[in-house]
Parts: sequence; structure tokens; C-alpha cells
Amino acid sequence: MKLLRYGKPGKERPGVLDADGKIRDLSEHVADVAGAALAPAALKKLSKIDPKTLPLVRGNPRLGPCVAGTGKFICIGLNYADHAAESNLPVPSEPVIFMKASSAIVGPDDDVLIPRGSKKTDWEVELGVVIGKKTKYVSEAEALDYVAGYCVSHDVSERAFQTERQGQWTKGKSCDTFGPIGPWLVTKDEVADPQNLKMWLKVNGKTRQDGSTKTMVYGVAHLVSYLSQFMSLLPGDIISTGTPPGVGMGMKPPKFLKAGDVVELGIEGLGTQKQTFVQDK
Repeated sequence: MKLLRYGKPGKERPGVLDADGKIRDLSEHVADVAGAALAPAALKKLSKIDPKTLPLVRGNPRLGPCVAGTGKFICIGLNYADHAAESNLPVPSEPVIFMKASSAIVGPDDDVLIPRGSKKTDWEVELGVVIGKKTKYVSEAEALDYVAGYCVSHDVSERAFQTERQGQWTKGKSCDTFGPIGPWLVTKDEVADPQNLKMWLKVNGKTRQDGSTKTMVYGVAHLVSYLSQFMSLLPGDIISTGTPPGVGMGMKPPKFLKAGDVVELGIEGLGTQKQTFVQDK
């Protein structure tokens, strides 16, 4: 299934994409794409519904974040060896973990705000992993049993805030609108191999990132298991699993985003995003 949320910010309704690419309303069956609705039994129940029996959503509504109620937005740094190289940093011996504030989450096509004082706002296409049930001390072999599905995640970053302002990376990752997710939450049964997905990103029509989850240093199962040794993962939590090379910081000379720039990105089978960058006031 391709689950989604549509409507105005803060008033999104649950939906599902049918075989013709049309949105069908799920409100009669689930309150939201969140919490208990992400559990394996709940998803199995939803999968038995014929989308064509659901109300058709007409027009072209805004798509909101594909999952609600996210408590933790966990990011993995330097998880592609070639990206680590372009960052002039070694491949980490264990996953590098940092948090992106959940208040950064927005819809896949919402505008992204360039924060006050920013000079180095950057792009990063990433595979997002959405947790479906409480995950604690799980093995790598069983880790994917705890995953509800996958989505496109745009880990927007402000590099000066991230690396030049002391402390950890979080403040360069957590600005408002720096976490577009969606358009859909694609349930794991539709993703044959999360370690074999093409991914890409364009800035103003020019390809900047062209990679694959094949080149991850630490795969999805390892990351879920690893994180669960340190903290409980809860339904709706998101793991953004790192980015392939081609970010602005790694270009020679570096290039960063400015107001009016348009970024498009996508992952094979998980849909696409498109954002216009605007100056925050």
C-alpha cells in the first residue's frame, strides 16, 4: 500500500493511493496514518480493503507528511562511503547518530524556509524508514519485522550551523521545514529490497545526486537493530538513513541553495518530492 495524508497543514486526513494513482479517503477505517495504525496487524487489515470501494478524493489536494505523531526523527550521518569521502571524513566504525527535530517535518511539496542568517543551506536525498511497533533490543535478523514501511526523506541541512557553530549537528538539521517526508508511506511488502533502490536529486533541473541504497555502509536492518540497543523506537518514529554523494558542500567550489531555487528528488518506487526554497522572515 501507498498510505498518505492529505489536506491543509494540521488538518490532514488519511488516504491511500489506488492502482490508477488517485487518492482514496481512509477516514472511515483509520483516524490517521500514525500510532497503532502502523502495527503489522492494522496494516494487514487495511491491505484487505479494495481502494476502489473508498471515497475518491477529487482535485489536487496538498499532500502532508506521510506519517503523523513522529516522536523521534533519527538521522544517520556519513552512511555512504562516497559521501564520507566528499566530506573529507572517514567512514565511521559505527553508525553516526543525530536527531532532527520533529518540528522540522513538512509535506513533500511544501516550501522550505531558508533560515535567518543562513549562507549554506544544502540538500540531501535519503531513504526514510518508518517504525511500526515498539522496538527494543532486537536482532538484525528480526529488525525488519518492526518496520512499517519506507518513504522519501529530504534531510535539508544548514552547513554553517551544523559544522561552524560549535556543538553537535542537530541545530544545522532542525530548522523549521528541514524535514520533508513523503509523498507516501510505502508499506514494506511493496519494497522487495530496501538495499537496492535508485535515488536522485535535482536542483533547478540539474542532477546533483544520482545514487542507490546499494552503497549504504550500514543497511536498514543493521540500523534498526543498532538503534534499538540504545533507545526504544516507537510507532511513527523515522530513521533517515544517510545520503549518497552530490551534496552542495561537496562540490568544488561548494554550492548552496538560495531563495527561488527548486529542488526535486525521489527514490525508486517511493515517489517524488518538489520544493521551492524561500527566505524565512
